[in-house]
Amino acid sequence: MAPTPTPSGQPDDAPETYVGLDADQAERRARSRGWTTVRSLPPGSVITMEYLEGRLNFEVDGGTVVRCWTG
Repeated sequence: MAPTPTPSGQPDDAPETYVGLDADQAERRARSRGWTTVRSLPPGSVITMEYLEGRLNFEVDGGTVVRCWTG
């Protein structure tokens, strides 16, 4: 019988440290720290509410991250 796959989880990283960074710099940092999906959104975007393990979301205004959250 094949082993049961274990979810990869998400990096031990603090989302609030991305606020204030340039969006491109924030994305590079997030990927280097192991986030599998990085999503940049304009303020007020309508998004679905499903939680995706390993995803980091940025709200970007004027090229700067103003909010960051996981899932």
